[in-house]
Amino acid sequence: METLCLLDATVTQANMVKLRFLNAKGEVEEFTDEKYRPYFLVPYPLTVEDAATVKYFSGEAQEVEKIDLFSGEKRIFGKIYWPNHAIALKAAERFQRCWESEIDYARSYVYDKGLIFGALHFRDTLKPILDMPTEVQDRFTRDFGGTERSDPLKYAQIAYWFSLLHQPIPKLGSVFLAGEKADEERVHVAWMLSRIANIPLHEAYSSRHISDWLRSIIYTHLRKNNILVPTTEELKKGKETHTVTGALTVSPKPGVYFGTVVCDFESLYPSCIDSFNLSYETVECPHLECQTNRIPDFEYNVCTKRRGFYSILIGALKELRIRLFKPLSKDRSLPEEERQKATATAKLLKLISVSSYGVTVRIRGLACPPLAEAITGYGRYALRESWKLAEEKGLRPLYGDTDSLFLDNATDEQIEWLFKTVREKFKLDLAVEKRYSLCVLPKAKKTYFGILPDGTPDLKGLTAIKSNAPRYITKLFQQCIKELSAVRNQTEYEQAKERIKEIVCHAITELKARHVALEDLTYSVKLYFDPSEKASSMKTTAQPYQCALQLLDAGKKLKREETVSFVKVKTFKYNGKTFTVKPAELMHNMAEINIEDYVRNLLTALNQTFEPMNIKLETEKDAGISRWLTSE
Repeated sequence: METLCLLDATVTQANMVKLRFLNAKGEVEEFTDEKYRPYFLVPYPLTVEDAATVKYFSGEAQEVEKIDLFSGEKRIFGKIYWPNHAIALKAAERFQRCWESEIDYARSYVYDKGLIFGALHFRDTLKPILDMPTEVQDRFTRDFGGTERSDPLKYAQIAYWFSLLHQPIPKLGSVFLAGEKADEERVHVAWMLSRIANIPLHEAYSSRHISDWLRSIIYTHLRKNNILVPTTEELKKGKETHTVTGALTVSPKPGVYFGTVVCDFESLYPSCIDSFNLSYETVECPHLECQTNRIPDFEYNVCTKRRGFYSILIGALKELRIRLFKPLSKDRSLPEEERQKATATAKLLKLISVSSYGVTVRIRGLACPPLAEAITGYGRYALRESWKLAEEKGLRPLYGDTDSLFLDNATDEQIEWLFKTVREKFKLDLAVEKRYSLCVLPKAKKTYFGILPDGTPDLKGLTAIKSNAPRYITKLFQQCIKELSAVRNQTEYEQAKERIKEIVCHAITELKARHVALEDLTYSVKLYFDPSEKASSMKTTAQPYQCALQLLDAGKKLKREETVSFVKVKTFKYNGKTFTVKPAELMHNMAEINIEDYVRNLLTALNQTFEPMNIKLETEKDAGISRWLTSE
């Protein structure tokens, strides 16, 4: 039977929906529907005012039945058809309450007709082909068969996407998507995204608006199940968009550790959405019997009677990534090209999944403060309880951040016990993300560094390695870290500390003697405001804008988002203000450099890392210059 692949849907000037398909020969065919008309839904029966509006705009009312997302009950609405989409949008402003008026006309057609962008359709009926290809049925049963009994609704969604993602990908001309030769892997990902999110192929190829992808996923599901799409205000549930309580960070136990194991939750927020049944309609559900099922740290409850549609969708995406495409990407028995495509698809699924929390915080039409706080609430709960379990078992947790748990020298047996217990208790998966032969934890949160078994440093949030740090500080820091790369025990560690002290002392001596290249002392900072406007409005001019003003006066053109490079110098007066930097390109005299300032910055950057290692870099109070290093 001949098939066609849906590429796009648009609206013609005559208000007809035009579909573009790709046939087996690689040719584009177009079909138009003259009968479909734009519509939105209103309360029914119509009020006198609403009936007058319908008549005024030449609309036509029809009684329809829809399922209310929040109650799960069937309700009667007035479905108002309009002559064209422009009139529909104008008429919507006259109604006190209406639903689904903001849905794109052509997309509405695709949702209502059950069409799927990027997927194969029967030519004679233009209905999508959803049968699973015979050659992959065994794999599907092996990987997902158990889900049919434990979670039949999620199983059905997995099967739906699994079938679509395993359809053959038609060949396109090299210039079809981008106006230039298209990247093969990117084209593959576009086909996968088009089918998952039900968006036109050209949009899937070029768009990076993940909220639009999720919105289309949601609309496709709700329309397919005859569920009314809630309004923006209904989704907020009476709560104004506000700062949502974020992830949990357990304060680190400062110090130096050997054999640290870092365990990460696999896709924590998507997993919480799935495992704890978090969805727009399940958080703050009205059922009396569900009121005691409270979200940790919050006043909201979660439904125990209905499976949430959002948890089904996000759970299915997560399962496809973890159980199918991630293993395929590592399967050495497959050709390299197949592994690369599996890797790309796994990354796409992860990108959509991890964005499932963010859109609930502030994206119009998707934001739901109670749902967002439910997700972070269970994320905090999972990390906090896993920390307690580890402590009770004697695993010595050292630090916890969002979805990561640092364990001090845990054995494989202890780790396996923790993973099994967390899986049984929370239906969440932990996995070993990294092992550090040496790990340094400062007092500050989200700041640490570790040495991987192969000697590679792994650094997080350290001042010394920030992007605008001078090369001199960065290189010195890297030298110090290199001394730790082979450390495996306390004796080797003590020896490395002595070498680090010598390196820093030598570096400061060289700096004081000005034996450092000017380019190694340069700071590079991006201007986030127009320099001419920002500098004039500042009482105390920030250093990047001090540099910008001098460059502007020298005839250089600058605008926001540009990067300026400067060197710290002894204070001087410039246009009546005290300046402390000069543009690197205008520096000619090394004697102008403020050595004391560089030493202070160097010590500040390094002390953040060295203090938990019991290496103190001290300065003489009067001169402000480093004179000695001590170790405790």
